Amino acid sequence: MTALDNPIDRGSISRLAKELTRGEFFAGLLALGCASGLASRAIQWIHRLGWVDALLGTFEISVVVWVSCAAGVSLVLQDRTIGIRSSELSLGAAFVLLVILPIGPLSWLAVAALSLYIISSTEVSSSRRGALILLATTVPMLWSRLLFHFFAEPILRIDASLVGSMLRTRRTGDIVEFADGSGVLVILPGCSSIANVSLALLCWVTMSQLVCHKNSAHDLFWSLMACLSVVAVNVTRMSFMGLSQWHYAMFHSSWGAAIANTIILALMVGFCALGVRRELFQHI
Repeated sequence: MTALDNPIDRGSISRLAKELTRGEFFAGLLALGCASGLASRAIQWIHRLGWVDALLGTFEISVVVWVSCAAGVSLVLQDRTIGIRSSELSLGAAFVLLVILPIGPLSWLAVAALSLYIISSTEVSSSRRGALILLATTVPMLWSRLLFHFFAEPILRIDASLVGSMLRTRRTGDIVEFADGSGVLVILPGCSSIANVSLALLCWVTMSQLVCHKNSAHDLFWSLMACLSVVAVNVTRMSFMGLSQWHYAMFHSSWGAAIANTIILALMVGFCALGVRRELFQHI
């Protein structure tokens, strides 16, 4: 490359930045970030379970996350404002450098930072709503995991306490005695209710932003009901596991997990839909 090529390249980039819509620019970056974060998780579960089991389990990524990523990027793409600032080109380059690394948390951190920038820098409603959905998506994919990393012990003890109360058996830390005395149930991180709570909150944000829900005093009630319902299902399932060895094998199976996840999804979507029912019916 000669020195004369640089001005031409800079000129081409400048013209492209002036012709490209902000929606196309930011949606492309956010789509890349989500794809990188999701792919990182998928690869982990493929190595752990194999292609077939990982695919059947949606790579241990909730349907709510897949839908929220698509919805957020789609809303950001609706911004038809022309022109990208030079500072935003630099921001985009830094974003790409982060998401191309094979580290899932970095991708979600980049998505969170870019979403915050869009929310604070644009007045376009669709773009702000899409960025808010994607910011909420980083909660179950990044922030709740960090929270669990630092506070795993008290969180697991809360779950164990709830299970122990239902079974009316002794609890020691995150270990609960089986109801028939045949063994103990250890509450592991993968069984914690916190992941489902973060998904319920994401479901609420996604649905409310998609239908342009107007905030009201009842929002706290419906979002809280969505969170409590998924906790109740999760704790009930673990309590059934703690009845006996037979119950543990039955409810800890892939079928037991699939049924519980389906019920959890139906409840969180149902309560969120009730909370935004007025705007939702207008869109139907």
